[in-house]
Amino acid sequence: MRANYRMQRLFVTGDLAAGRPVGIEPAQVHYIVNVMRMAAGSELLVFNGRDGEWLARVAETGKRAVRIEAVEQTRPQPPRPDLVYCFAPIKQGRLDYLVQKAVEMGAGVLQPTITQHTQVPRIGLDRLRANAVEAAEQCGVLALPELREAERLERLLAGWDRERRLVFCDEDSSTDNPLPALQAVTETRVGLLVGPEGGFAEEERRMLRALPFVTAIPLGPRVLRADTAAVAALALIQATLGDWQRAGASFEARFADTSG
Repeated sequence: MRANYRMQRLFVTGDLAAGRPVGIEPAQVHYIVNVMRMAAGSELLVFNGRDGEWLARVAETGKRAVRIEAVEQTRPQPPRPDLVYCFAPIKQGRLDYLVQKAVEMGAGVLQPTITQHTQVPRIGLDRLRANAVEAAEQCGVLALPELREAERLERLLAGWDRERRLVFCDEDSSTDNPLPALQAVTETRVGLLVGPEGGFAEEERRMLRALPFVTAIPLGPRVLRADTAAVAALALIQATLGDWQRAGASFEARFADTSG
C-alpha cells in the first residue's frame, strides 16, 4: 500500500492502537501548534516503527500541550529491509545527506565504519537517528533502520556473517562496469560498504579482496564524492540484488500470467 504524501506524518515512540492517546515530545507540540497550525479536529499520520501507520486526530490543543488520539491503522507494519549499509563517516552536512538517502533507498541497518582514511572518527548517533527519522517521515518509510555503534573495519570484517555477501566500492578497480560482478552474486542477503572521502587504504583493499564473502565493484569512470558514491552504490544494489530487482521480477511474472 502506497504512502499518503498529502498528510503530515509524525514519528512517535509510544505504542499505537485505536482510541489510544498518542504521546508526543515537547518539540513536536511546538511543531503541531505553531508551525503546522493544527487545531482540534485536524488529522495527521503517525508511526513508531512497530505498529504500522495510523490515522490520528488532534483532540485538543493548548500553548504547551496537545492531545492526539489514534483512529485507525492506514498501513500495516512491514519488515525491516535486509540491507546492511556500512559507511565511513564524512563531514557533517554530507553525512546528514548520506544517512537520509540511505533510509530512502531501503537500508535496514546503518553501520558507521572507521577506516584508515576516515576524517571524522567520532560521530553523534543522536544526530544520525534524527536524520533517519526525518527521512522516514518525509518519504513514507515505516520500518526505521537499526543504527549501530561505529566499528573499525577490521573488527567489522572479523565478525561479519559469512552467509551475507559484502559488496564494497573499489575506486581502483580495473574496470568501470559494476554489473558483471553484481550479477555473479548468488546470496540473497547483502551488505554494502562505502569508503571515506580519501578512499580505502591499499592494505584495506587487499584485505577486503582476500575475503571469500566480499565482492568489489567500481562505480563507473567518474570520480564521485563519498555521499554521491553512496547513493549510486545503493541504487546499483537495489536494482541488481535488492527490492527493485524483486519488484521487477514480480511485475514480469504478473504480466506473463495476464498475457498468456
